[in-house]
Amino acid sequence: MELIITEKPSSAKKVAEALADSKAVQKRNKQSSYFELTHNHKKIIVTSAVGHLYSIAEKKKNGWTYPIFAICWEPAYKTAKGLAYVKEYIDTISKLAATADEFTIACDYDVEGEVIGFNVIRFACKQKDANRMKFSTLTKEDLVDAYEHKIHHLDWGQAYAGETRHKLDWLYGINLSRALTASVKAAGSFKVMSVGRVQGPALKILVDREKEIAVFKPEPFWEIGLWGKHNHIPVQAWHHQGKLFEQKEVSRILNAVKNHKHAKVKDVQRNQREHSPPYPFDLTTLQSESYAQFKITPKETLQLAQNLYLAGVTSYPRTSSQQLDPKLGFAKILKSLAQQPEYETMCSSLLAHKQLKPNNGKKTDPAHPAIYPTGIKPGALQPREKRVYDLIVKRFLATFAPAAIRETMEVSLDVNGEIFIAKGTRTLQENWYVYYKPYLKVDEVSLPDMKSGDTVTITNIEKVDKMTQPPSRYNQSSIIKELEKRNLGTKATRADILDRLFQRGYIEGVQITVTKLGIETIRILEKHAPTIVDENLTGHFEEDMEQIREGKEKEEKVLEEAEVILTKLLADFKKKEKSIGEDIIQSLHETREEQNYIGKCPSCTGNLQMKRGKFGRFIACDKYPECKVTFKVPAQGLIKRSEKTCESCQYPMIEIIQKRRKQVVCINLSCKSKTSADEKKEIKAFEQQKVEKKCPKCGKDLVLRKSMYGTFIGCSGYPACKHTEKLEASNGKKSNGAAEEKK
Repeated sequence: MELIITEKPSSAKKVAEALADSKAVQKRNKQSSYFELTHNHKKIIVTSAVGHLYSIAEKKKNGWTYPIFAICWEPAYKTAKGLAYVKEYIDTISKLAATADEFTIACDYDVEGEVIGFNVIRFACKQKDANRMKFSTLTKEDLVDAYEHKIHHLDWGQAYAGETRHKLDWLYGINLSRALTASVKAAGSFKVMSVGRVQGPALKILVDREKEIAVFKPEPFWEIGLWGKHNHIPVQAWHHQGKLFEQKEVSRILNAVKNHKHAKVKDVQRNQREHSPPYPFDLTTLQSESYAQFKITPKETLQLAQNLYLAGVTSYPRTSSQQLDPKLGFAKILKSLAQQPEYETMCSSLLAHKQLKPNNGKKTDPAHPAIYPTGIKPGALQPREKRVYDLIVKRFLATFAPAAIRETMEVSLDVNGEIFIAKGTRTLQENWYVYYKPYLKVDEVSLPDMKSGDTVTITNIEKVDKMTQPPSRYNQSSIIKELEKRNLGTKATRADILDRLFQRGYIEGVQITVTKLGIETIRILEKHAPTIVDENLTGHFEEDMEQIREGKEKEEKVLEEAEVILTKLLADFKKKEKSIGEDIIQSLHETREEQNYIGKCPSCTGNLQMKRGKFGRFIACDKYPECKVTFKVPAQGLIKRSEKTCESCQYPMIEIIQKRRKQVVCINLSCKSKTSADEKKEIKAFEQQKVEKKCPKCGKDLVLRKSMYGTFIGCSGYPACKHTEKLEASNGKKSNGAAEEKK
């Protein structure tokens, strides 16, 4: 009997259904399950892991000490709370393995999938090796082919490289985090600190950009523009020198063209060029494009793409490749996609071409091709899954289309010897643009048909005041690209690294801003342990792991090198524990004050701060008990100060972020801006008892209540009854319950 083990339960179901001669029979063992089937009259059982079943742990726990280098693999349920269900998956695999005489790993074909399979085989199955299925989609055709052509051993390069990464990350993370925490304790306080092997260098990149922006000094410059008409068609041109930093030169040019009403067309240059189709998606470019088009974060994009892969409608997303192999069967995929009405016309058009050749990029991946649709029609997709699916399909289609043809036109205008340049660009042949709509945005600037010797009537010539701009902040798309460029992390981990930086409060915002905590953390690490944030060292280990994957380096050698580096670093750290701890405590205090500051107190000279008490968080004056001003805030959501002041009452305003929705509201519950004229009438009627209404849930009186968002109606039996209604609902209309979230 052959036992096939997949990475997730959903993929086990796909594999079983693909290989079964008739119908696979599903059986359960508590939470886990497995499938019994025959393939070509051979008995097979398919079961699954549920991601990583084993985790790195200390061999012998000896309190909160460091350094630690004696580590081992342990079942995940022994190392983390909330993973008790993992034991049932391990037990099921072990039970099935006892009756098997052949083993096959069918986890995702990448480094992480190899580690999952490697650990299952050696720990749960008690085997030294296994067959390996390799596939990029979960279609029946690909799965059957992967089974029929399985290799008869694990991919040992991937397995050892993955294991090395897990051990490196654990050794760095646990030792450095304990060292930082111990330093705070040595200084007489307590705060659990954490830092990672890749997170440190990643945060430093963002902090360095923040420093560049902080020290940037804007410099004034000018551009001189010409506005006019040719045959009643508007023309806009700019002085050929571009940015002018000398006021004297600006004055000279303006004096030279003063009172001139016509410009002579000195030269006209027309050029046609091809705009090549885009490359097929690798994971980084998919994450980047998804963020640019939909503002879906890289981490969520990866999860959505993984969902589409598990549904069988797209290929494996964790790939670095920008190349599609003809062996995939492009015509077959296009014919299948044509069965979906929204893609029928485009697919039919491409199938009419003599040759189907994608515009492949240079990046490759030994494990998987670029991301592509399988042609299988999706079932019901969530809105964001549908967006990512459509993006993948249209990118795939666009890569087969001819290059677009664009024409650029550059006209030189002479005004008393001063040359102004007008530029225009238009699309002559859309070609691949048609397939990638609406995700392509190209500028179309048309100029009137002009030739040398023509005249342009000048409407106006004037200088435009401008200032040089600081470097742009990274966003979630550009920082993922930067991490890839610097070889920090992997295609599968970069989004998680970024997400952890957000979760720990080191960074915030769409245009990523580093918080006071993030800046101070890097300052302390650079001062006391610069090795931690050295991207060259991290990149060096990434190269080592690639060498392990290729069989050119040994796992033991890389781990020994890491141990030497960490031992030296941590020994030096211990000598300065107390001073480092004092530095951290001071930094945390300043950071907390910065993050909790809301604005000036409206009643005294104090500052309003975010506080926490017995009944949750609230805003209060820091001059308490002399000043007892307080303000309620919502129990849920992220709250940040806003730089805005309420126009109605001059109280500070705050940002409340809930479920991707951001609102800026005044902290004054009685602010006039929170109540419309109609609501005021309704409130007055309620207060004068002209309106009486009972709670539809418990029968008690409904009363007026106030929240950060305004006045609403709630049950007098709160908190036992939490029924709420909008004011509009008090006229007898059914409540939509929207006020409950606000309350």
